[in-house]
Amino acid sequence: MLQSRSNNGRCRLRRFSAGVIFVGIAVVAVVVDGFHQSAGVPFHRRSGSVHVRSEAYHGSASLHSSSMPSSPTALFMADKVEEFRRGMGSAGINGNEDEADDDDNDMRDVVMKFGGSSLANHDRVDYVAKLIQSQLTEQGYRPRAVVCSAMGKTTNNLLNAGEAALVDGFVNIDELRQLHTATMDEFKFDNATASTTTRQEVETLLNECEQLLNGVRLIQELSPKSLDQLVSYGERCSVRIMAARLNQIGVKAEAFDAWDVGIFTDDNFGDARLAPGYESHVRKAFNRIDKDTVAVVTGFIGHDPDGRITTLGRGGSDLTATALGASLGVHEIQTWKDVDGILSCDPNMIAAAKPVDQVSYEEASELAYFGAQVLHPIAMQPAMKYDIPVRVKNSYNPNAKGTKIGKQVQRDAQQLVTAITYKRNVNVLDITSTQMLGAYGFLSRVFSLFEKHKLSVDVLASSEVSISLTLDKKQDVIKIDNLVDDLKECAQITRKGDRSIITLIADVNQSSRVLAIVFQVFAVEDINVEMMSQGASKVNISFIVKNSQLEQAIQS
Repeated sequence: MLQSRSNNGRCRLRRFSAGVIFVGIAVVAVVVDGFHQSAGVPFHRRSGSVHVRSEAYHGSASLHSSSMPSSPTALFMADKVEEFRRGMGSAGINGNEDEADDDDNDMRDVVMKFGGSSLANHDRVDYVAKLIQSQLTEQGYRPRAVVCSAMGKTTNNLLNAGEAALVDGFVNIDELRQLHTATMDEFKFDNATASTTTRQEVETLLNECEQLLNGVRLIQELSPKSLDQLVSYGERCSVRIMAARLNQIGVKAEAFDAWDVGIFTDDNFGDARLAPGYESHVRKAFNRIDKDTVAVVTGFIGHDPDGRITTLGRGGSDLTATALGASLGVHEIQTWKDVDGILSCDPNMIAAAKPVDQVSYEEASELAYFGAQVLHPIAMQPAMKYDIPVRVKNSYNPNAKGTKIGKQVQRDAQQLVTAITYKRNVNVLDITSTQMLGAYGFLSRVFSLFEKHKLSVDVLASSEVSISLTLDKKQDVIKIDNLVDDLKECAQITRKGDRSIITLIADVNQSSRVLAIVFQVFAVEDINVEMMSQGASKVNISFIVKNSQLEQAIQS
């Protein structure tokens, strides 16, 4: 289609250079392609036992209701399980500004993070262990910590098991046992003392998990605190298996639960925030660990001030990795995925997608927020605060350079757009005041209602008497209905579904040039923009279009 346009239009379109993007991103290809072509908690040392104080409720399978917070109904907690499954939890951070000591040798210290798909089974665990070994022996990297998620789909399976125990009164973790036992069998963990201990620890954890689920079945209650403990078993089994395998192949390693290396949080179960001053706890913990020992650390989980297990929300393993890396002042934080870094577009949609050398922290955060599977948005904060580069690497192609996320980005002045991403199936609310023109308090009242119903906004555009905004598809429909009912007292509401957000990560200092080219393309393709907003971060411009026109824009 681009070929059919006028030479003048083609020339102007080709002033952008496609940049960054990620797994799960999609692209307005006509724009990207054209743009590209021309221009305070005590530290506890880990013991060999997986048992901990039952009164603190962070390892015991006891489920006495007196030890729990308020007792939600089974229906409410079934909803909480579903919310957890959808990944609506977010993570937070609040730390200090202490700086870690510099390295005293030529090795480049790193923190490495591997997600569940990288650890899906025996073969993948073995592959990752040997990748870590090669990075250490051949590439000159010294992994101070390797952060591991649960193996494969273990977290979702644990959520399913919790829901089954709560709603159906049925307990079965056979699939979890099979995955972990088969992996240990393949590695022949019975043949050496250290690996025998690993098998015992993993089996003990799985037994505790089953006991917890039986408690849920009997009590018919699954509190947020118990849910956090339930999902923690995946990571706790995973790190023990990975550490044992590393030791088998000659890489000195030790497994640690995150709280044993200083990851402490508040007590907001399911959505915990890192505790102020966690950095000093991390450094004190690692001062006790030999620098030549790879600390294999659980992602996603921590301890509250009372020693109870908390989770950092979906994507929390990224936050664990960046929190450790920032606290230790490592050379870089590496997140290992299945693509050669952040891509210029979704390779499933556009075959010409290319990896990008570098993006800024702000750009990566915006990409993640608006749909790109780069890093958890909040996970960027520790790296930004201490200016520690994050590199996205491909575990299937470890020699690829990957994409560096950092403070300073060198980019061609003619490259106006870094990337384009989207969110599909968002809701749009047009809110027009029914009060007198210029009446004060309209915006305040509107957003107080959003706070009341605990709904967050993606994109917003406003005038004196009207607001247009979008709500993510993951938001609770009932909450949106209740919000609309309340808003009708002071405003006229138009609600539209089946809309998509198209977000350009762009040089907004040249926004006039960006918008001129974008709207020329949209005009040629007859794509109607219903709303537009420039982000306060000054790195994104967003457009709202119908879902039906999104595909047209991508394929143009």
